[in-house]
Amino acid sequence: MTVEELNMLEQKVIDLRNQGKYKETVENCYNCLQGGIELKNYRAIINAHLNLAKTFYYIGNISAAFNSLASHEEVYKKHGDKTDELNSYKMMFLLYEYNRNLEKSKIVLDNTIDLGEKLKDYITVIDAYSNYCNVYILEGDYKKALEMANKGLSIFDDYVPYDKLSNIKVKLNIANIYISNKNFSSSKVIIDEIINSESINLYVKEKAKCYDLQGNWYYYQNLYKEAFQSYSNAKDIIERYNDFNFLKHIQEKRCNLCEMMDNTKMGFKVQKEYITLLNEQNIRELDTLALNLEINRSIDSLEKRANTDYLTGVYNRFYIEKTTNEWLMNAYEKNESIVCILIDIDCFKRINDNYGHLFGDEVIKQVSRACSSILRKDDLFGRYGGDEFVIVMKGAVLENGTKKAHKILELIRDLVIKKDDKSVSVTISIGVADNITSKAKQFKEIFNIADIRLYHAKNRGRNQICIDV
Repeated sequence: MTVEELNMLEQKVIDLRNQGKYKETVENCYNCLQGGIELKNYRAIINAHLNLAKTFYYIGNISAAFNSLASHEEVYKKHGDKTDELNSYKMMFLLYEYNRNLEKSKIVLDNTIDLGEKLKDYITVIDAYSNYCNVYILEGDYKKALEMANKGLSIFDDYVPYDKLSNIKVKLNIANIYISNKNFSSSKVIIDEIINSESINLYVKEKAKCYDLQGNWYYYQNLYKEAFQSYSNAKDIIERYNDFNFLKHIQEKRCNLCEMMDNTKMGFKVQKEYITLLNEQNIRELDTLALNLEINRSIDSLEKRANTDYLTGVYNRFYIEKTTNEWLMNAYEKNESIVCILIDIDCFKRINDNYGHLFGDEVIKQVSRACSSILRKDDLFGRYGGDEFVIVMKGAVLENGTKKAHKILELIRDLVIKKDDKSVSVTISIGVADNITSKAKQFKEIFNIADIRLYHAKNRGRNQICIDV
């Protein structure tokens, strides 16, 4: 895969998700993971994990969304930046909000506000204060909710007065709080200001929310006919952008009002619309359930593909690093030994130059198969990149690793690969290291020692093992 192909694939993921084609989105996210791993493009890997988390959230697979977010965090902490951390917080809030875990939602929002201010991402900070406001409204703490809304509004005035959407969101929250506190005069001023502004027509969802609030304003003052009209205005808008849950919320209010107004004719019409909506909901829920089942059936193979080297079928660099780091962490806590064997094909460039890259690929595949043939069940084996392979042995000491390396060395020496009517011999050089003598706690540390020893094996004439430099 080329960089250009990967960039196009990333855009395809966004387009598919926007179109609601979630199964295809998931599949292409894993393709992005694979491409990112092949090209060592950590930005693509980080984005793929975040896009997976978003997609799983949209279809209600919250467990899978949390897992993808955990993978996103693991990669961005090593290869990302503070903006990736901020994106992680924003996604985490949605997941906690979905589960109605309000206390953890607050913690995440505190982190979002703190980091957003440091990065001067004031739009995100304002959104976080708006979300904080909604959390307090759910808890019935309108004083705190108003405090958060006003903080968001002050940041808007100071830093992003050009962002009309953020301004509308904050003011809608404030109007909602005023209505809940029966402050009808102040809330009316805000609602009228938003509805009569030219900019509201650019933000369809917010316009619908404004009419919903206007309906609440009339409802709490027993002006049922006017409330019904406002909710109907909101309904007409929502139907255009297909927000199912919001539409259901509005239709329930309209049904209730028909009963309170004793309007049987209108009530029958609205009830019919509501029943149609519920039937559609059942269909959507079944479709979502089927989609989740379909994705869950294929996710193992997709993950395997993302963790597998495309040429040899063994594990790739990303999976080796990730798994070895987990092993080393446990080994450090339990004082266990882990051995890393680094293998490099000697004079591989010459093989490519003399026989062509297709033959070079065949050499890589046969060396991979030969190494795989003598592995223990628990050994981790993969292609690190190019003509380099790594074996990680859990619960083994340096002596075990050295014996394994000698077996591999002899096996490859005996390997003869046919090229037309010629027989081509291959040799390898090997560096061996363990976590005990190197005091390694991370893959890069134990790998670096093995790599230095591999370098010395090359300098000493190749076709040999080094374990002591």
